[in-house]
Amino acid sequence: MNYKQASSRLRAATAGVIFLCAGCTVGPDYQRPDARVLGAWSEANYPGIDTRSADLARWWEEFNDPVLTRLVNRAAGANLDLRLAESRIREARALRRIAASGAWPTVDVSGSYSRSRTSENAIGPSSQANGGSPFFSGSNNGQDLFRTGFDSSWEIDVFGGVRRSVEAADATIDATIEDRRDVLVTLLGDIARNYIDLRGFQRRLAVAENNLKAQQESLEIIDVRFQAGLASDLQVAQAEAQVNTTAAEIPALEALTKQAAHRVDVLLGLQPGALSGELSADAPIPALPPEAQVGLPSELLRRRPDIRRAESQLAAATAEIGVATADLYPKFSLSGLFGVQSVSGSDWISAPSRFWSIGPTVRWPVFDAGRIRANIEVRTARQEQAVTQYEKTVLAAFEDVENALVSYAKEQTRYRSLMNAVVANRRALALADELYKNGLVDFLNVLDSQRALYLAESDLAQSEATMATNLVALYKALGGGWEN
Repeated sequence: MNYKQASSRLRAATAGVIFLCAGCTVGPDYQRPDARVLGAWSEANYPGIDTRSADLARWWEEFNDPVLTRLVNRAAGANLDLRLAESRIREARALRRIAASGAWPTVDVSGSYSRSRTSENAIGPSSQANGGSPFFSGSNNGQDLFRTGFDSSWEIDVFGGVRRSVEAADATIDATIEDRRDVLVTLLGDIARNYIDLRGFQRRLAVAENNLKAQQESLEIIDVRFQAGLASDLQVAQAEAQVNTTAAEIPALEALTKQAAHRVDVLLGLQPGALSGELSADAPIPALPPEAQVGLPSELLRRRPDIRRAESQLAAATAEIGVATADLYPKFSLSGLFGVQSVSGSDWISAPSRFWSIGPTVRWPVFDAGRIRANIEVRTARQEQAVTQYEKTVLAAFEDVENALVSYAKEQTRYRSLMNAVVANRRALALADELYKNGLVDFLNVLDSQRALYLAESDLAQSEATMATNLVALYKALGGGWEN
C-alpha cells in the first residue's frame, strides 16, 4: 500500500468516526430552573406605587435633579469597580478561546542541527575495521545532523468534553457580564443615595443654623431682661445651655456633609474634594415622582443582574458535569509527522531525506483509583449548590423589593406626621413666646418649645431625605439601570 492509499483510507475512517460521534455529548443538558413567582407584590397596595410594567433604564431621571443626572452619567465611565468588572469580562472571553482551542488540531514546526563525535574507544574492532560507528557515515572525527519538519496532533472531541468546556466558558462569560451589570446597579444606587444624603445633611445643617440663630436671639433678650432684673440667672443659664447644645450639632452635620461629598468623589474615580465646588452649594433634596413604577414580580427574574448571574453560574456548573463525565470514555487522537533529515546540508531538503508518519491513537483510562468518578461527584455537588444558590438569590431579591416597598410607603406616612408636628410646634413656640412676654408662663416653656421645634424640623428634613433614599433602594432592588 502506497502513501496516497494509506492517507485516503485514514481520512475516510476519521470522517466516519467524526460523523457517527459528532452528536454524542455526555452529561446533562442545562434546563432553566422553575421559580415560583407571585402575581403581584404583597406590599404594593399603597398610594404612589404603580404596579404596571415599568421601564427602569433611567430611573434617576424621575427625581428631576440635573446634578444627580450628571453624576450618574459620569460614574458609568469612571468608576474603578466597573473597570475591574470589565477586565473580568475580557479575562472570561480569553478563557473561552482557550477552551475552544481544544477542538482544533495543533501543528508544531521544529528544526535542529547537531554535530557529534563518537569515542574511538567505544568502537569495537569490527566497527573500527569498517571505518567507525555503523550509525554515522564517515569517520569518527565528527558528524552533522540536519533535521526539520512538522508535528501535528488532533484529539477528536467524540464525547463532547471540549464542547461542554466551551458551553461552560460561554456561561461564565454571561455570568461576568451580569456581574458587571450588578456592579453598575449598585454604583448607580450608591451615587444617588450619597448625593441625597449630602442634600439631606445640608438641609439639616440649615435647620440647625436657623434654630441656633433664633436661640441666640432669645439668649440676648433674656440676658437684657436679667440685667434689668426681670429674669433670673437660672433662665440665662438654661438659654445658654440650649444655644451650646444646638451649636454642638453643627460640626457633626458639617462632617457628615463632607463625608458624603467625598464618597461621591471616590465613586466617580476622583480624589476626595474634587467636586467640592459643584456639591458645596446648597440645593434642595431631590423631589419624589408622583408615582414609583415597580412593575410585576415576574419581570424581576429577567431584570435583576444577580439573578441572571446565578442562572449563568448554574448553566456553567451543569456543563462542567459533562466535562468531567467525558473523561470516562476513550480519547481518539490523530497524529502526524513530516520532515526532512540528513547528515549533510547539501542534500538536506532533497526527496530521499524526507520522512513521515501518520496514524490514530486510542487512550482509555482503565484504572485511576476512582478519580474520574469522584470528580463527577464533585461537579454534580457543585451543580446542586448552584441550584440552591439560584433559589436563594431569587428569594433574597423578592425580599429586597418587598422590604423596599414597605419602607418607602411607611416613610411617607411618617413624613406627613412630622409635617403636622412642625406646624404644631411652630404654633406652640409662638404661643409660648407671647405668653412669656405677658408674664403668664416661665421662660422654660419657650426653651422647651424651641427645642421641640428644632427636633421636629430636623426630623422632617431627615425624613424627606430618607424617603428619597428609600425610593433609590426600591429602584436598586428592582435591578434598574444596567440597561444603559
